[in-house]
This record gives sequence, structure tokens and C-alpha cells, in this order.
Amino acid sequence: MPHLTVHLPENRLTGKEPELIAALTDAIVDVYGAWARDLVSVRLAGVPAGRSAQGGKAVDTNASVVLGVRAGVFDRPDAAQITQSLGTGLTDAITRVVGEDLRDGTMVELVASPPERTFVGGTLAA
Repeated sequence: MPHLTVHLPENRLTGKEPELIAALTDAIVDVYGAWARDLVSVRLAGVPAGRSAQGGKAVDTNASVVLGVRAGVFDRPDAAQITQSLGTGLTDAITRVVGEDLRDGTMVELVASPPERTFVGGTLAA
């Protein structure tokens, strides 16, 4: 179950939520396949002005994506291709919807969860 938490400047996010959710979901589907569409969970968090900084100065051109993935993805022979596709695809989705000027300030972090540590609805995920 791919789950994303995306932090973006509130002023840049407002009004673009449906389009961004669709673009992020499509980016995951492009890598994993159509079967993953209904499993993609997206959480968007708007960051108020002045609460994101780079180099000690407030900016509105940073975005952060944390994507929870199964740890096994890193053990696959095509792991480098999959992780590169996820990083590029999610960054492209954000910049396409919110603005190209966010590209350099977008960080995508892939966080691995071993199968025995992933629960959905209180039940160990299969």
C-alpha cells in the first residue's frame, strides 16, 4: 500500500489539491502498475508562509514527499530503476501541478517498512 505524505507551501497548494492527488497517484501507477491505483493513499499538508526555510531564509519553493514502501522493493534486481522512477515521477507530478520553480527544492524520501511492520485497519497488511 503506497502511502505518501506531501508537504507544500499552503499558498501554492490551495485549490490544486484534486489535480495534485491525481498526478501523484498516476506517478505511482506508472511505476507499479494499474493494480496499485486503489491502494495509493495521499496526504497533503499545507505549510503556512514563513514555516519553510532554506539556508536560513523563508521560501515557498520547497516540497517534501515521504513515500512509504515495502522494504522488499530495495532487494529487487530492478530496485535502482524503480526508486529512480518514483523520485522522478513524484517530482514531475508536483512541478507539473504546482510549478516548475519547485523542482530544485523538492525532496522525495523513500521509507522502507518490513512486511511485519505494516498494518492497515489494525491488521497486518498482506
